Amino acid sequence: MEVAARLSSKGQITIPKAVREALGIDAGDEVVFRVEGNRALLARTPEFLSLAGTISVPATKRNVAWDDIIRTTHARRAMTRR
Repeated sequence: MEVAARLSSKGQITIPKAVREALGIDAGDEVVFRVEGNRALLARTPEFLSLAGTISVPATKRNVAWDDIIRTTHARRAMTRR
């Protein structure tokens, strides 16, 4: 199935009815987006913990404190904005 939708000026998009029905999602349900190259996949997520293990994390990034990850990300973004 391929269905088009338009992005609003606020960066929002309405998931077309045919897609909502195919995925079995309704108002209030949580979904997850996964970006792979130049495409994004949308999936229904029954519960947040079901996402565990779905994203591979390089060994060098495992067991790093969340504060360190945020600090490093902010620093790298600041460097690329120059």
